[in-house]
Amino acid sequence: QVQLVESGGGLVQAGDSLRLSCAASAGAFSSYAMGWFRQAPGKEREFVGATTWRGAGVWYADSVKGRFIISRDPAKALVYLQMNSLKPEDTAVYYCAAKTKAGTIEDVRKYDYWGQGTQVTVSS
Repeated sequence: QVQLVESGGGLVQAGDSLRLSCAASAGAFSSYAMGWFRQAPGKEREFVGATTWRGAGVWYADSVKGRFIISRDPAKALVYLQMNSLKPEDTAVYYCAAKTKAGTIEDVRKYDYWGQGTQVTVSS
């Protein structure tokens, strides 16, 4: 069983930065990768980025590439999402997830464990 807990969301202005954290239980270390997704009201959950616990694997959605940075601290079982130059369209609930199935990194169906989500609101 894997437990994930996100934190760090909040209300910021356009252009500001915010860092989200995801605290993972030990079971997450056997996952293929740790991903960040987001879901805005009335929209489907979409891939933001992902990283592996070991090695240099990191992936980003085109919409956040160059603005968001994913990192991890295996010793603390933490995964981070540093969000810079935030835009109103980044407003969403952000979720951390553990990828437990082989396949496309962006595919939400490959992730079996999810956190409760944290709200990020960017005002214009």
